Amino acid sequence: MDSNEAVYRVRHLGRVYRSGEVEIAALTDVGFDIGRGEFVVLLGASGSGKSTLLNLMGALDLPTSGEIVCAGIDIGHASEAVRTRFRREQVGFVFQFYNLISSLTAIENVALVTDLVAGRRDPVPLRPADALALVGLEARQNHFPAALSGGEQQRVAIARAIAKQPAVLLCDEPTGALDYATGKLVLEALARTNAELGTTTVVITHNASIAGMADRVLKLADGRLVDDRRNAQRLSADQLSW
Repeated sequence: MDSNEAVYRVRHLGRVYRSGEVEIAALTDVGFDIGRGEFVVLLGASGSGKSTLLNLMGALDLPTSGEIVCAGIDIGHASEAVRTRFRREQVGFVFQFYNLISSLTAIENVALVTDLVAGRRDPVPLRPADALALVGLEARQNHFPAALSGGEQQRVAIARAIAKQPAVLLCDEPTGALDYATGKLVLEALARTNAELGTTTVVITHNASIAGMADRVLKLADGRLVDDRRNAQRLSADQLSW
């Protein structure tokens, strides 16, 4: 990776939570770069600091110390207005639970996001129908969430996240509520969007089996980055087992 192509630059990142007189260090001295177009798995057990790091990477929280820059924006020290715009335009979020609006069809759920960045020319948002086609749901675009399976709802959530063509896609346990066969379809959708759109993709998970599909695996333990390795070859979702 050329450092000039880094989407994320993280240096000495720390996050301390306080409860009365008690301080809890959720993250300590974390540092890494993530390159444009990389598919990264952020791996760690419950309590390792994964969710805290996701919140910082998505500008949902502020660090106690250190630096975090994404797409050229110092999101660790930016104003709330800048951070709100960053989340709206530069980040796509995919969570364990789908957060679709039940009264809207699949294509209407996706269109909510593209409407937020309508008129932007660089990059131009995807048409909602094209985003759904990318995750294999072109035939289901007029269905309401209640008529979709869990895996289909998660793929709608992915389409919604990538439709605005964000700089980075942050996925928090995207297969955590799904069985293996359904989870595999979701992972295939993530791999396809990464390959076809070049979207920098970060998947946060406790499931070590998913690590095989990444370009690179970052491992957290007790709030510290304990491993940073590249896979010699990316596996397809079909080759994973858990």
